[in-house]
Amino acid sequence: MRTASVERKTGETKINGKGESNISSPLKFLNHMLESFSKHSGFDLRVDAEGDVEVEDHHLVEDLGICIGEALDKALGDKYGIERIAHSLVPMDDSIATVAVDLSGRPYSLVNIKFSEFKDAKLGDVSKENIPHFFESLALNGKLNLYIRVEGVNDHHRVEACFKALGRALRDASRISGEDIPSTKGVI
Repeated sequence: MRTASVERKTGETKINGKGESNISSPLKFLNHMLESFSKHSGFDLRVDAEGDVEVEDHHLVEDLGICIGEALDKALGDKYGIERIAHSLVPMDDSIATVAVDLSGRPYSLVNIKFSEFKDAKLGDVSKENIPHFFESLALNGKLNLYIRVEGVNDHHRVEACFKALGRALRDASRISGEDIPSTKGVI
């Protein structure tokens, strides 16, 4: 079993994460999205987070992306035997999300959620512009290539479909399927 524990403490936030499915932060919408991510990825996820959300949710959303990305990268180690590349297409009622990942060790993200179409500035207690920032922070610190695209009408469904699709794509990409490093270079 692959596991990792990452702690990050800054002037704005304090986050501990490791191995069990228990998510607690003052951002209830993000908690819900991380529960969906955990369920669909098959990753146990324990998050105990505090942050200066009375200022804004940006710091906590960013640091959660950083920590989850770091934990993923740490848990995968040298990536020996993993599938490495995967994608997922997830419908949720009126919405559909496409996510593709490459656990290449080369971080990049292209997140196309079209927030200009969102009805409100926030989804629950999370500012809409911080959703792609979460995904970007996760990709950069998880050292993965991430592509996300979503279509739909209901803002909640659009974002939740993205988290579910990310979970499923990462589940498949991190699955052990071979007996070597999945790279012509011999290292990721």
